[in-house]
Amino acid sequence: MTSDTRWLDAAQQHAWRAYLRMQGELNARLARDMQSSSELSMADFAVLVQLTDVPDGRVRVLELARNLHWEKSRISHHIGRMEKRGLVRRENCRSDGRGAFVVLTDAGRAAIEAAAPRHVEQVRALMFDHLSEEEVAVLARISERVIGKLTAVPDPECS
Repeated sequence: MTSDTRWLDAAQQHAWRAYLRMQGELNARLARDMQSSSELSMADFAVLVQLTDVPDGRVRVLELARNLHWEKSRISHHIGRMEKRGLVRRENCRSDGRGAFVVLTDAGRAAIEAAAPRHVEQVRALMFDHLSEEEVAVLARISERVIGKLTAVPDPECS
């Protein structure tokens, strides 16, 4: 330990630990509910959201991995499992021959359309129903500020 370490003060430590606990509890509850109500995992749902966010329902594999902050091997294995269930398919990229696309199937679209209403209800019930409009705005500003800092400085692990 060096004397240059800027330790968290008591309020910062409390806020940080509360944030981590909240994030863990929310993620665990949402994941359990997603799995039991739709037979999708949160990882499945995250992939399907990315695919429904684009008009043609297709995204390059590496772009999908980058958007989800997943390693290449994780995206490859997960897409393989989703392919077996008929939620997505892979297509080779005709323009460069090296890359591949992940494409949303009709079954994948049906799965996310069935799961999304329950998921948004859970997000509301577990989080937003307990916050005022002002608190939601503050949460958005804080999140955007931290994200802005994180994306402005390149991650040495991704270089």
